[in-house]
Parts: sequence; structure tokens; C-alpha cells
Amino acid sequence: MSSASALRHDIQRSGYYPELVAEALDTALGGEEPTNFVVQHEATFDRDELRRHITVLVLTGTRLIVCHVDEHAPEGSGGNLASASTEAVRLERVDSVVVTRVVADPASHRPGGPTAEVVLTIGWGAVSRIDLEPAGCQDPACEADHGYTGTATNDDLSVRVSEAADGGAVVARVLEFAGALSAALSDTPRGSRA
Repeated sequence: MSSASALRHDIQRSGYYPELVAEALDTALGGEEPTNFVVQHEATFDRDELRRHITVLVLTGTRLIVCHVDEHAPEGSGGNLASASTEAVRLERVDSVVVTRVVADPASHRPGGPTAEVVLTIGWGAVSRIDLEPAGCQDPACEADHGYTGTATNDDLSVRVSEAADGGAVVARVLEFAGALSAALSDTPRGSRA
């Protein structure tokens, strides 16, 4: 099965507005063929209501495509609306790929063994987060204002999957995608950053 067919199959299998998701992706892909992908269908609770959404990450030879579809109920309306947004990021713009793995019984873990949870964070500079805290010194009696200290990080996209919630196949798929994206970045020239 081709990557495009497998992608379409996973979107259909999710059952979450598959035609809308596929149409949004087709527009963003612009005829380019996918080389790897992840489909994550997730449910969240908003007060007393169940809300579903889907995130699809697609890797092509030149770009990372991010598609996100949310449903929401407008005030005073009986029906739902869905918003589909896509972003196409040139691979040379991707600054970081962070993979956090959580494994049970790490002392006996072997390569390729089960992974309980994966968080994939991809940064390309569109969204930055700054975490600040008051700075201090070692003198417990000091009352001087030492300003602030903190960190600034790119945090454009985070996808969290777990074996318990999403299944082992989805966890493995996210790890495979992260490896493919990292490999694509190692082959991408970095000369022209805008």
C-alpha cells in the first residue's frame, strides 16, 4: 500500500470527519506525495461535554504538513461546527524535534521493546514559550531584587500518545514518524533560513 493510500486508510479508520480531514490535507499537500505520517484522534472533556479532535502530521520530501480539526458548538446553536486548519512548514525551517519516551521497568528495557508513552514536540519558530521565575542569590538574608531568570523554547506542536489510551501501534507510529522527520532534517540544507 502506498503512503498516500495508507494515510487515507488511517484517516477513514479514525471515523472523525474523514472527508473534511482528507480535503484539508489535499489542499496543503498541493500534489506532493506523503513519505510518512501520523494520525492521532483524541477525545477531551469540556465541562460536561465530550469534544473530539484529530491531528495529522504528514512528512513529504520538502515539507512538514500539520492538520488539525476540532469540533465545537457555537453559542445558542443546536449543531456542531468543525474547524480544519493546516500549516505547511518547509523542512529547513524546522529547528527541533524532541522525543520523550516513557518506559516501564527501564532496567529490563531492550531496543524495540514496549514504550508506554511518547511525547513528540516539533519546533519551527512560529510559537515560542517563555517560562520566567524570580531570580535569587545564595544569601538567605538578601532582600535585593535580582530580576528574573527563565527559558525560552520553541513549542509549535506537541503530540502525546500512550499505549493505554491510543494503543501500541500508534505509539510505534509516532516513534517511526519522529525518526523519519529527524532523518529528513539531517538531509535538509540549512543555508537559507528566513
